[in-house]
Amino acid sequence: MAKMLFLPLFILLLCSFECESFSAENPTDRRLLVLVDDLAIRSSHSLFFKFLESRGYVVEFRLADDPKLALQRYGHYLYDGLVIFSPSVQRFGGSLDQAAVLDFVDAGHDLILAADSYASDLIRGIASECGDPDAVVIDHVGYAVSEIDGEHTLIAADDFIQSDVILGEKKIEAPVLFRGIGHSVNPASTLVLKVLSASPSAYSASPKTKLSTPSITGSTIALVSVVQARNNARMLISGSLDLFSNRFLRSGVLKAGSLNKHEKSGNEQFVTEISKWVFHERGHLKAVNVTHHRVAELAEPAMYRINDDLEYSIEIYEWSGSSWKPYVADDVQVQFYMMSPYVLKSLSTDLKGLYFTSFKVPDVYGVFQFKVEYQRLGFTSLSLSKQIPVRPFRHNEYERFIPAAFPYYGASFSTMAGFFIFTIVYLYNK
Repeated sequence: MAKMLFLPLFILLLCSFECESFSAENPTDRRLLVLVDDLAIRSSHSLFFKFLESRGYVVEFRLADDPKLALQRYGHYLYDGLVIFSPSVQRFGGSLDQAAVLDFVDAGHDLILAADSYASDLIRGIASECGDPDAVVIDHVGYAVSEIDGEHTLIAADDFIQSDVILGEKKIEAPVLFRGIGHSVNPASTLVLKVLSASPSAYSASPKTKLSTPSITGSTIALVSVVQARNNARMLISGSLDLFSNRFLRSGVLKAGSLNKHEKSGNEQFVTEISKWVFHERGHLKAVNVTHHRVAELAEPAMYRINDDLEYSIEIYEWSGSSWKPYVADDVQVQFYMMSPYVLKSLSTDLKGLYFTSFKVPDVYGVFQFKVEYQRLGFTSLSLSKQIPVRPFRHNEYERFIPAAFPYYGASFSTMAGFFIFTIVYLYNK
């Protein structure tokens, strides 16, 4: 009897994992796992976690070296997002390791990773390219005025990425307090973006050793960067764990050389807005109802004929954090593609999410694709393709007399008439 009760209970638990998992209809992450190397972080960074919980997230705290740690069970992921606030951990507990974290992102889930000057090789391996092991970012010009920081490692950073999608429409007026390490970003990569950069006077070095040639300097130092993978999973890399702390979120800030003292730093607004983007509360697109048909028809054909006039339409919506709203832009394009684009058309919009256009099928037959490849800063990418064959005219579909062949018709009949006249003249002329 106990076994019979256990089986339905197990099925219900398993179904609950599936029902609460990441959904394309509700893309916002809801179940977050926070890994810490000290449970004191739960209180020292409580404001950040309260911001997440107030937006509907279920936050679970675990020690990073917990021997029972696991991201998935029975082939299903237990969490939608992962927050790693354990920069000094040398090895994760349980079944979790660097490969498991990267597999978690490859599966389409999101990650926030915060490091500091004590970051372990494990954390640096996940973040990659985090600079020298003992180096911190130092700025003798753009530092935050402080009575206890004489090494100018407490920075007042205000070089933000110019993107309303990532950081919200409201401008961050106050500088962000930052103490930690910087990292470099490959400028050739289109997937990585610097969200918060150091000032031109900053450099990365150890304040405890004699200064040598810094590994990275100036605006090339990324303080906070984001990655949007090709599967639209998002990842935040911060070189400062203190960036999310209650002390930095509530502290006032006075940047060196400035007379304008802010009663509150920009940290709270910064971490709130960037977390909204990372967890898909903003900038998440979906495309639905892709249709195409001949002009004056409604049914989608199995194939087109060369020179057919067709209409193409698609609906695109953006997730606002609670519901889908029409996405409005003027740079969405469709390609009619076979080895290369034969037709490239910009789509018109009705401002209600519907994009549409019409064009003539090229005078080339083969297997074509309708392709929409849409990539815009801060938004998830759309990659849609629909295959359709194009055939030539059948033998009974050509016009009886082709206007373009009239000169040939005339030449043929004139040749026959000339030959007839020549024959009459030749036979009956004495």
